[in-house]
Amino acid sequence: MPVLLTTRELDIGGVARDVTNSAIHLDRSAFEPHVACYQASGMRYEELRAAGIPVLHVPVDSLRSTSALSSAFHIARYIREHGIQVLHSYDPSSVFAVPIARMLGLPAIIGSQLTHRELLDKQTRRLLRLPDRIADAIVVNCEALRRDMIHHKYVPPARVEVCYGGVDTSRFCQTEFPKPEGMPKASLVFGTVCALRPEKGLLLLQEAFAKLARVRQSMALVIVGSGPELPRVEANAARLEIRALSLFVPATPAVAQWMRAMDIFVLPSYSEGFSNSLLEAMACGCAVIGSDAGGTPEVIEDGRRGLLFRVGDAGDLSSKMAMLAIDANVRARLSDAGMRFVREHLTVEIAARRIAAVYETVLRRNGAVHLQGNMAE
Repeated sequence: MPVLLTTRELDIGGVARDVTNSAIHLDRSAFEPHVACYQASGMRYEELRAAGIPVLHVPVDSLRSTSALSSAFHIARYIREHGIQVLHSYDPSSVFAVPIARMLGLPAIIGSQLTHRELLDKQTRRLLRLPDRIADAIVVNCEALRRDMIHHKYVPPARVEVCYGGVDTSRFCQTEFPKPEGMPKASLVFGTVCALRPEKGLLLLQEAFAKLARVRQSMALVIVGSGPELPRVEANAARLEIRALSLFVPATPAVAQWMRAMDIFVLPSYSEGFSNSLLEAMACGCAVIGSDAGGTPEVIEDGRRGLLFRVGDAGDLSSKMAMLAIDANVRARLSDAGMRFVREHLTVEIAARRIAAVYETVLRRNGAVHLQGNMAE
């Protein structure tokens, strides 16, 4: 059954990663994945092409532009020509794709909300009200987002489906590899991987690290990612006098190699859905610390598979970092528990089966032909 996944871009960021993982790991005996995006370039775009998945370029600069109208005709024609039966639209691309799919009468139309709506501009939040009303289901990636969608009355509870993300454990695993070139020679390495945006809390992480660095020696902080916050983060490192202890690595496909070189991974976000980077770090054997925001507590469970700190509290974060810096046994225990949990419950294969189950549920609900084969647990 042909499925079309839509997104704005296929470069860095969690949404692009989720679209790519879903498309690559969907059961090909049941589904034929296609992807449409506004920008035909980027890290994930190349991954999809390498996997042989067709990617349709629909250049939409603005919904009011002539490019949007021509792209609407283009995507409608593509849907008809390829017999697309399921549309799965991610985040704001739903504003463009879901109404088209509804006008064409597709058997299953699904939206996704993988980040908090508060991070979107006011106009986009307003425009998303239409796909919220007309999609058959909205997929979220954690219970925290499900509660948020219901609390704000975006979607009735019966139409919100939780599908946790997953990790490619063939790439993200605790395996002996040479450390990346340029990795600091330190006895203990803290690190994070994210798009460099304000809500990721990088200035907070630097403040907490600086407190710890004043009393403990031979530590390093590695920040992997690209984005608009880079100048502020670099200036903050100089202000806190930790520039010599810090390494800034642009966004790279070699994320797993950097994560394997980290001892402790920190997710200091002010706002978070369900962090792919957190799962990947756990799979690579890092002991993890995260803020108690969004879906992070659903993964970590404070003291069981990592440590939680109060969102926005640099002092609390610094004390949790110190706890793991001092006690290697606690680091090893949390690392092992995190790795086992991810491998048993949060792989990309399991995530793809969850997505497939939502497709089948919506198709059945709408009276479409039942999919053949054993789809999902």
